Amino acid sequence: MEIFLLRHGQAVQRGTPGFEDDAARPLTPKGRKQLKRVTRAMVAMGLEFDLLLTSPLLRARETAEVVATVLKVGKRLQTCEALSADREPAALIRALQRLKPVPESLLLVGHEPFLSRLISQLVTGGPDLEMDFPKAGLCKLKLEKWHAGKCARLAWLLTPQQMKRMRG
Repeated sequence: MEIFLLRHGQAVQRGTPGFEDDAARPLTPKGRKQLKRVTRAMVAMGLEFDLLLTSPLLRARETAEVVATVLKVGKRLQTCEALSADREPAALIRALQRLKPVPESLLLVGHEPFLSRLISQLVTGGPDLEMDFPKAGLCKLKLEKWHAGKCARLAWLLTPQQMKRMRG
């Protein structure tokens, strides 16, 4: 199984007048443009997803919608409460273990520091892996079966700048 993790794109800054509710902060025009480049890189890499799960927060949903639109997989996009920024990885892992059928290729769209904690849990079995996961960054993990401990290996982590250099 391949699991891809995508951090949401650049969003309106916290505390911006009119956007006091963190969950309702949208992507900026620059964030949307960056995500379109990232999604074109996904196309150039030949990435396909059986299922796309997104955090319910607006900036993550908008990120997932850009990907789903470009890849023409809108019917495979679902909101997943366990991907919310304030959750623990164990809740998401339990939700993913219940998926039937089990997707071969899964895209998770979420937030920091949640995504780094999830990667650490799956790759090392604990919380100690320190990493920089930039906005609009894309990570690939490979695993055989979901469980709360060490069960995956890190295949790669790409920054938006690296993906910008890819041509489709």
